[in-house]
Amino acid sequence: MSRPLKTVIVNGSLHRPSRTQVLLDALRDTLNDQLALDVQNIELVSLLPELGAALSTDALPAHAHQAITAIEQADFLIVGSPIFRAGIPGLLKHLFDLIDMNALNGTPVLLAATGGSQRHALVIEHQLRPLFSFFQALTLPIGVYATPEEIQDGEVTSAALQQHIQRTVDLAVPVLHSIQTRLPLRNSVLEAQAA
Repeated sequence: MSRPLKTVIVNGSLHRPSRTQVLLDALRDTLNDQLALDVQNIELVSLLPELGAALSTDALPAHAHQAITAIEQADFLIVGSPIFRAGIPGLLKHLFDLIDMNALNGTPVLLAATGGSQRHALVIEHQLRPLFSFFQALTLPIGVYATPEEIQDGEVTSAALQQHIQRTVDLAVPVLHSIQTRLPLRNSVLEAQAA
């Protein structure tokens, strides 16, 4: 029996509550139906204002440093971002600027975003996917984007969005299951590289 995937969910919203968190929760719950996950949530809003003033991890308070470490040590990341004026929040990008450039090599990442209209849906492909490609992370093939019409009163209300979430998870699970069964091998390789 393999151990649960150490999963870190990063919510790039600067607000609480947020539609982005609702989307991330729906993804987590759907994944939990098929995989064993050990989940840690990181909300960007809880790292403010110190994150914005930090030019290195040395300048971060303990709770922000712990968030960075959790991201770097995750087996699997789910990253969600609100989109405003065709972009992700600068502080979300700054958070990943502080991540060690080799830490996410081969780490699977599921991408999600929320925005005011479908006009922003391609930000997943044009900003988030290239960011994680830089880290040589394994971005899963389908991202999930949601609008205010699809998430209302703190829940996913669109049947089409629920189907898209399910399809995304169905495509992700074989990859994640494969990685889950190889975790001892991956951890040995990482330890050897660090030595």
